[in-house]
Amino acid sequence: MIEKDPSIRVRFAPSPTGMLHIGGARTAIYNWAFARTMGGTFVLRIEDTDQVRSTEENTQIILRAMRWLGLDWDEGPEAGGSCGPYFQTERTETYQAALDRLKESGAAYPCFCSKEELDAKRAQAEASEGGYAGYDGTCRHLSADEARSRIEAGEPHVWRLAVPEGHGPIEFDDAVYGHMSFPAEAMDDMIIQRTDGTFTYNFAVVCDDANMGITHVIRGDDHLSNTPRQMLIYEACGFDAPTFAHLPMILGSDGHKLSKRHGATSVEEYRDRGYLPAAMVNFLALLGWSLDGDTTIIPEDVLCRSFELARINRKDSVFDEKKLDWMNGVYIREMDADAWTLAATPWLAQAAIDGAAVSPGAQVVPTPTQEEQQAAAQEARVPGAAVDAQAWQRALADVSDRPGFYRAMYPLVAERLARLDEIPAKLAYLFWGPNVALDQKSVDKVLLKDAEQAASALAICREVLAGLEGDQDPDAAMQACRSAGEEAGIKAKQLLQPLRVAVAGNMVSPPLFESIQLIGIPDTLARIDGTCAAVLA
Repeated sequence: MIEKDPSIRVRFAPSPTGMLHIGGARTAIYNWAFARTMGGTFVLRIEDTDQVRSTEENTQIILRAMRWLGLDWDEGPEAGGSCGPYFQTERTETYQAALDRLKESGAAYPCFCSKEELDAKRAQAEASEGGYAGYDGTCRHLSADEARSRIEAGEPHVWRLAVPEGHGPIEFDDAVYGHMSFPAEAMDDMIIQRTDGTFTYNFAVVCDDANMGITHVIRGDDHLSNTPRQMLIYEACGFDAPTFAHLPMILGSDGHKLSKRHGATSVEEYRDRGYLPAAMVNFLALLGWSLDGDTTIIPEDVLCRSFELARINRKDSVFDEKKLDWMNGVYIREMDADAWTLAATPWLAQAAIDGAAVSPGAQVVPTPTQEEQQAAAQEARVPGAAVDAQAWQRALADVSDRPGFYRAMYPLVAERLARLDEIPAKLAYLFWGPNVALDQKSVDKVLLKDAEQAASALAICREVLAGLEGDQDPDAAMQACRSAGEEAGIKAKQLLQPLRVAVAGNMVSPPLFESIQLIGIPDTLARIDGTCAAVLA
């Protein structure tokens, strides 16, 4: 059993310059799960110092994605806490206070070199000295009087951290990568406050983590190059450095860093494609971490009592969407009908709207191409987007008003769904009423291949179904049709496949007689009659 340590404090610190992407979501999950496992504190901090791209809308997108994933934070926006404020733009006074202390100790100095001067030095070094080695310390040894007079004269300047001369290697033990060592001479005197008075990322994040008492910094390994610089800032400020844990990258199926070219990359895109939050958390948790090397389905409560930094893998992980689909399907099958109906409500409403849009009577429609199927699936990812607002609200209300009807659909498709956005295509036929849209390929293969036999099969099934009363048990209805078919010398497949096409429009559909129970006998008979008139007359 893992020993609890309530003193542990971790943070997730996204920049509100866009949506919450998959890599950031995994980082948030690891911080959250570690805090929950250890009985510690999970802090959410918004790093909004990029004033051009940071927006309130993006902040809300991030918070919404965090809530959807179920990653509740103990301190941060909306939650409050004793270490706030939790937006960097509101913490400038703490950065200034830290800089003032560095000025007093001589660990920071003003630099008056212009951008043009620095660019010229860089160009010269790259052309004749084998490469640029960083700032050369021109202003480091200015006298205090000269520096003061130039500041008082209003000369533009930045403030730099003075890396101690003769400093030994910068070393720390990373919880994932082990012992790390960087030569101090490779670190130039970094800028910590810009000419406009704003503070650089490395300085602000160190001040924030120290002032918020963060004990473990769990973040992507793209930040690993920042860590030795931050260690110098911790040292200069007299702060205790946290334990670092740098996470391996997430790659696409082609072995390159996951990006837009691989498809969806933000949390909300996956939400809109019908993935369940529990499945997403489970899947992302396994991109670089394992419970025991074998277990794949890891419920939230298990993750929150079993997460250990020691089990994070150093190797980059591959985002396998096929595995995500499989895992999401497992979670769908493990739901109950009530939970499924609630989660699937938008797509059930879309199925009702799509079904009601079918033209009256029976029509043979072309079998959609793969491109057309992909386009339809893309449209289904934002249910209600192409629907009149009032019609959409009526459809949503219907799901709420008839819970039993919609719950009954769950066993029809639970074994057949990988994502909830597949619902409209799979269940729209239930809402056709007396009408039917007949798939051309199914008509050719099932109804017209032996039209006479198909007509006989439909006639037999129609007679049986017309004689049923009330809410007939699906198994009993199927057996009655089979018995009638056997008496007429028609095998079950030749009997029921035409019925499936006539009722569901396709030779591939959810369970037939359970569907008929939901459609109702009158509409089922109307579909059979319409199919016979349109195809077999």
